[in-house]
Amino acid sequence: MLDRGFYPDFSPAVQQEISALPHAHAQAKGDPSVRDMRRLLWASIDNDDSRDLDQLSVATQGPGGVVRLLVAIADVDALVPRGSAIDHHAEHNTTSVYTAAEVFSMLPEQLSTDLTSLNQDEDRLAIVVEMMINSEGKLVGSDVYRALVNNHAKLAYDSVAAWLDGAGPAPERVASVHGMDEQLRLQDRAGQCLKNRRHLHGALDLETIEPRAVFIGDMLADLRIETRNRAKEMIEDFMIAANGVTARFIEGKGCSSLRRVLRSPARWDKIVDLAGTYGHRLPAEPSAGALEEFLVERRRANPEGFVDLSLAVVKMMGSGEYTLDRPGSPPPGHFGLAVRDYTHSTAPNRRFPDLITQRQIKAAIAGQPPPYSDEELSSLASHCTQREDDANRVERQVRKSAAALLLADKRGQTFDGIVTGVSSSGTWVRIFHPPVDGKVVRGFEGLDVGDRIQVQLLSSNVERGFIDFGYSGRSQQQQQQR
Repeated sequence: MLDRGFYPDFSPAVQQEISALPHAHAQAKGDPSVRDMRRLLWASIDNDDSRDLDQLSVATQGPGGVVRLLVAIADVDALVPRGSAIDHHAEHNTTSVYTAAEVFSMLPEQLSTDLTSLNQDEDRLAIVVEMMINSEGKLVGSDVYRALVNNHAKLAYDSVAAWLDGAGPAPERVASVHGMDEQLRLQDRAGQCLKNRRHLHGALDLETIEPRAVFIGDMLADLRIETRNRAKEMIEDFMIAANGVTARFIEGKGCSSLRRVLRSPARWDKIVDLAGTYGHRLPAEPSAGALEEFLVERRRANPEGFVDLSLAVVKMMGSGEYTLDRPGSPPPGHFGLAVRDYTHSTAPNRRFPDLITQRQIKAAIAGQPPPYSDEELSSLASHCTQREDDANRVERQVRKSAAALLLADKRGQTFDGIVTGVSSSGTWVRIFHPPVDGKVVRGFEGLDVGDRIQVQLLSSNVERGFIDFGYSGRSQQQQQQR
């Protein structure tokens, strides 16, 4: 963290402010600009171990098949005023950093996991994004306002997905809170409509693996792949829709904003070449729709190899960035999501751009001047983009060290894997169990991306995160294919 310029600890000034914080929701009671929406069956769906709950959702059925979908976003600004010591810390780091060793929160835990977290059975202030969605997944109306909410069910992705798929029982809160089961099924239907419409417009169906450390007590026991599921995709689609509404809301008030963009891939020619190796022809100019058709075809043809294809496409597409958007100027849009208007607004407990956006929303609702000038937004956009890259490097480095630690006592063992990279800097392989990456330093001649091989672990360096393998031969599956 220090090497990348982050503050890993909170200063005494931050600690002093924390000790004097009020409960913001108590102050909001009786405020006519804050709607009381606590009786609605709000629920959070997140990872099993998530404690910083940024958003809730609820839906009601309207006439003509239209669903009224509400997304509540934690009002972090209510307790983190601009210019405070807490705000300065958040602006410096700009993001929470999630490593296998420790989570470095952007905000002190008293805030992110308590006072500004939308915890179960607690009244909380929120910004509500209201969306009217028809049966075709089209947004036919929207609004943004402040409200008081209450989380009636803290739920987890895996158990909700299993229940929705008919592969598991209803989670305890779904079964015990009257009407929650019907509520979630309605949200699921709305999510499916949103997803289908996005993909019709060329949203990319990519899938990459992100191993998470599994501990038994204080000992690293395994690395486990985080897989996508129905509940995760539903919440992702809600957040994408809410971020789009937020961007248009701010623009509609005549205000500049931070946009989250992914420009047309500069390495599109490489993506075209990659598709060509599978016998698929992509157009010369970047086309999200054409790329999505190719990805769907490959997922259907080879589900097991799709993750590796996705990883290659992601690397060629480049990374997202933050940029200033002035009212009336055409935004670059988000190539991967196939949306024109997109910002980050749904995770203010862990991303500073979302807190910036929240302050702009609240000022617009109140009819007040924008809290940030264009010059400030432009500078913050660059700073947040760089900090995000730095955070990714910290997380990747610790993940590599965790992998090296997990393999420390397995020298000489043989593993099945797939070649993920071949360049002048070396040949890289990802082994399947445990899911870690390393460098092939012996016998790599003639190997190519996508080859399924067996490798022998030669050495691992925990401090530097280095894992070195030697080539042992083609995997049994590769031999059968040949």
